[in-house]
Amino acid sequence: MPGTVLLLAASPLGRGRLVDAASVLPVLAAVPPSVLSGTDTANVVELADPLEPQAVLTRLRAAAAAPGPLTVYVVGQLQFDRRQRLPHLALARTTASTVRYTALPWHWFREELRLRPAGATTLFLDLHADPETWQSLCAPLPPGPSPLDCGRDNAVYGRVAPPPSRRAVAVPAYMKAVATILRSGRRPPEEELHQQALTRIAPESAGTELLLARRGPLPGDPHAAVTAAVRSGRHADADALAARLEQAAGLAHGPVSEEAMHWTEVRADLAMLAGDAARSCRTWLAVATARLAAGQPADAPAVEAAVDRAHHQWGRIGDPVRARELGSVLAEVRGRVPGRREGALDHVRRQLRQLQTQD
Repeated sequence: MPGTVLLLAASPLGRGRLVDAASVLPVLAAVPPSVLSGTDTANVVELADPLEPQAVLTRLRAAAAAPGPLTVYVVGQLQFDRRQRLPHLALARTTASTVRYTALPWHWFREELRLRPAGATTLFLDLHADPETWQSLCAPLPPGPSPLDCGRDNAVYGRVAPPPSRRAVAVPAYMKAVATILRSGRRPPEEELHQQALTRIAPESAGTELLLARRGPLPGDPHAAVTAAVRSGRHADADALAARLEQAAGLAHGPVSEEAMHWTEVRADLAMLAGDAARSCRTWLAVATARLAAGQPADAPAVEAAVDRAHHQWGRIGDPVRARELGSVLAEVRGRVPGRREGALDHVRRQLRQLQTQD
């Protein structure tokens, strides 16, 4: 699938500017979109010294909703909202007294990216902090998310530099190094790209920055993680993990691919293990309907198995209202997929008639 790239360079106009953020955009713009994203094709959105936080939020939200991998390059300066003590990305109109209204709250990145599939999002950051923000970032962190948290399922690389010397405007050296490396036409693995950029700027940085290097979810056996969550009674966590894997498989291979359908089936089983027969029934019916819509025959083993399992879970639903609701759907699907058990459709119809008399 095509990737999406968001290039965001922002810093205040006038005396409050700590870094010439937009100066890096021509270098980044010279990099082919496919190299910026690490995909065969990519859509690139560029924001140079934007004025309004809501406008940035709109673009960020659209980028987060796009299917496929997302890479976000952010260059700019951090300032604290003194009232809430939260870091913000300063925009063109930001001043020390208007941070809360004219800058982009950093936690908006986390909130907008939180529903993306695990491992599908990477951020490269080159940030300069004002004195107050720098002091706060260097202080021991209290329990809870980092002030620059971008979401636990996203990879983050880059640096936060201290305030430049008085009356100086800094250069986004880290991001320029990243862009220069990418202009070669080759995109190294993310951690390698990060290390190469740091090596290039080492003589001028003197090791004073805060380095950001957090890889995305490591590859491993996701089934083991799901199983461990179930065994410890964390059924909601197990379903949430399976849902992320389902979404990621759908983005990578298509929503009705076997890879995606597998995780939908896992979620149906997880609902059963959690004792939620109605959700399990509904999910198995969704699997059967999706397979039929994709052109699989009614007697295909995977289709029959999905309907049989939906039927079995339907019989375990204790709520008559939900049983009637799902029974009507099951009867329709059973009409198309009678299965190998004789009289299955008649059984659904008899049970539905009995349910009509129950409150």
